[in-house]
Amino acid sequence: MSLLALEHVDLIYQTEQDETEAVRDMNVTVDEGEFIALVGPSGCGKTTILSMIAGLLSPTRGSVTIEGKPVTPKSGNVGYMLQRDNLFEWRTIEANVLLGLSIRKELTPENKKYAIEMLEKYGLGEFRTHYPGQLSGGMRQRAALIRTLAFRPKLLLLDEPFSAVDFQTRMTVCDDVYSIIKNEGKTAVLVTHDISEAVSMADRIIVLTKRPSSVKTIFNIDIDAPTPLKKRENPRFSKWFDRVWKEVTV
Repeated sequence: MSLLALEHVDLIYQTEQDETEAVRDMNVTVDEGEFIALVGPSGCGKTTILSMIAGLLSPTRGSVTIEGKPVTPKSGNVGYMLQRDNLFEWRTIEANVLLGLSIRKELTPENKKYAIEMLEKYGLGEFRTHYPGQLSGGMRQRAALIRTLAFRPKLLLLDEPFSAVDFQTRMTVCDDVYSIIKNEGKTAVLVTHDISEAVSMADRIIVLTKRPSSVKTIFNIDIDAPTPLKKRENPRFSKWFDRVWKEVTV
């Protein structure tokens, strides 16, 4: 059984005056440990699909399940990483990382120990008492990811997580985030408008149609390299970029 399954999913937004079909007959499965990227034309509904996977929106028809169970906002098995790190500037890095556990009333000694070990493991241990303004953009994104991982979600949703940093920093942050996700054995779904990002990070790329969104093409990316940066240096990278770009733009 797949970890994540969207089966015959439709989503229609209704108002008093009109209705808008956002998603039509969406069928997607994601296996445990996979890294999937969703790409498509602007406005095709990529973030809307993430919201359904997170349980924040309910499909009009069809089902969204994780390990065969319908997702809800309270199911606790989905972590969501947004475009900005959303760290509170007046809280230390440790306090920021533990905030989600505290809000969910899951700040047990065991969970706190796990979160602090993650900070140590990924190079932020000596910055536990620092504030976000004292960290680089890449370090802030690492802290935000560790905060998301602290309650051990089965699935990570990444919504344009690198768009708020400059290009040079983005390359490093991609490697950092990818390495942490792979080291921790997590399953991830990335939404991005950056095809280079998708090709360098994903095991599979799902190309969506324009709205109403459905699956147009699925590419299995077979670049043999250990990190996104190394994948960009691989001769096959440009070929995959061209194939995906043409499918998105045609």
